[in-house]
Amino acid sequence: MTALLAAGCAVLGLVIGSFLNVVIHRVPRKESVVKPRSRCPGCGTELAARDNVPVVSWLLLKGRCRTCAEPISGRYPAVELATAVLFAATAFRLGADWALPAFLVVVAGLVAISAVDLELFIVPNRILYPTLFVAALLFVLAAAADGRWSDARTAALGGALGWGLLLVIHLVSPAGMGFGDVRLAGLIGMALGWLSVGHVLVGLFLAFLAAAVIGVALIVTGVKGRKDKVPFGPFLATGAMLAILFGGPLLDWYRV
Repeated sequence: MTALLAAGCAVLGLVIGSFLNVVIHRVPRKESVVKPRSRCPGCGTELAARDNVPVVSWLLLKGRCRTCAEPISGRYPAVELATAVLFAATAFRLGADWALPAFLVVVAGLVAISAVDLELFIVPNRILYPTLFVAALLFVLAAAADGRWSDARTAALGGALGWGLLLVIHLVSPAGMGFGDVRLAGLIGMALGWLSVGHVLVGLFLAFLAAAVIGVALIVTGVKGRKDKVPFGPFLATGAMLAILFGGPLLDWYRV
């Protein structure tokens, strides 16, 4: 049953990932995500339905527009595949839990925010706030459906904890930690807090660990200099996903 749920969420993830590509491209430009329909950025031709099938269309078209042969960024299938894999993994981890829809919303938000942050070095409020609002509503509904009000309270505590810890870092070093990351930590803290306060701490620790390791690697390889900016949002998202998937075993190992 869990495998079927994970497979269904993977298919859903492909569809949501296709929509996230629209969000990633249009929201920073303050364009509508509803209309017009998707178009080729090169020639402006409206894409036919057959050219909008997640991953498959990109492969069949060999990464180029059918009309003008303009290259189509590999980001599009990457986002779709990443969303599908993360949806499936989250479903496999949580099973048929009332809170699963809330976590899938958070995962989708993290994918979109990470892609925008990698490209533009911003955590867009127009993605973050709707994700936070919808996820919070779904967590409340999950608590009501399953009588898990203690988990809802812990989620609220986790959100405050994540927001507060990164706020302190932001106040100490505004140049090193943007306020967008502080807001994002609040969203992540809420989701991880539903699982436990320990998951919040694990997620933040793994985010900073990943940032340190990859940051050093980028400097050593010459890809980045010591003064170059590196977006922190994707590391927060990475830490959050690792905590969702492996936080329980890590906390059990630490307590032994």
